[in-house]
Amino acid sequence: MFKTRLTELLGIELPILGGTMMDLSTAPFVSAISNAGALGIIASAIYKDEKLFRDDIKAVKDTTDKPFAVNINLFPMMQKLDNFRYLDIMAEEGVRIVETSGFSPPADLVARIKHHGMIWLHKCVGVRYAQKAEKLGADAVTVVGFENGGATGNLNVTTLVLVPSTVDAVKIPVVGGGGVVDGRTLLAVLSLGAAGAIVGTRLMLTEECPIHPNLKKALLQATELDTDVIMRSVGFAHRIWMNEPARKAAEVEARQGGIEELYPLVSGEAARRMYETGDLAAGTISCSQGIGLIKEIKPLREALREMMDDAAAIHARMSFSA
Repeated sequence: MFKTRLTELLGIELPILGGTMMDLSTAPFVSAISNAGALGIIASAIYKDEKLFRDDIKAVKDTTDKPFAVNINLFPMMQKLDNFRYLDIMAEEGVRIVETSGFSPPADLVARIKHHGMIWLHKCVGVRYAQKAEKLGADAVTVVGFENGGATGNLNVTTLVLVPSTVDAVKIPVVGGGGVVDGRTLLAVLSLGAAGAIVGTRLMLTEECPIHPNLKKALLQATELDTDVIMRSVGFAHRIWMNEPARKAAEVEARQGGIEELYPLVSGEAARRMYETGDLAAGTISCSQGIGLIKEIKPLREALREMMDDAAAIHARMSFSA
């Protein structure tokens, strides 16, 4: 297996972070990712109640002895959470790794992270944001290119360019993402200088991912042409699978409709209906362009081990003569 600055920093076996997914990254899925050797990450924004949040952290601790993390979402939310209180709960429960994503964290939040002695990862979409996170004291940064499922930012820089640009610009470990779904793409990101990869879309098409089988089957049939970026007009550019609600959202934006029209199509409530019922016209789901490379739904551990084995085999085959 590949030993990198990331595996050493986090104490994980595989140089892979499980991408944080709203409504999906709860205890069972997170534990499965960590037990497979990667870093599972709880999405704190799912929990509107402190007790439920604490209970799920405990549930992860009860089902894995491997490292895991908690994500603090810094994007504007309909229902604001007290991230400072959530950090305190994490410290009380012994969580030692925190991931922040979205906007740069305020100085007082960083101070709280440092006070608790946590390893801090920050996920962003551009070199200058990574540099700012490094100056604030981040232990590692994650950058995701334009192929990425979910938040893409507005820079439109691909993974192939963004990762080495960031590696050149900072001294801390860099995690790269955006279309990493198999051994080829994993090795490519590591070859660009990254210390690890963030993987989301591939993990959705595993047996453990808590989305309806109908949705998994539909995503399995998708190609690299079946995603697009929406919500750019309201400042929240996201790459998603282009189902019926996504196409309607794109139409709303094309005629300059506002968030009031978009929200019912892209809301978390609509997505949860799709995840739970399998109604493919109920909501939207983040999805990278790499979806077209995924050919089979597998157990999570098998999917990750296959990625690692294939990356190692490709690396072994590569030889260069002077």
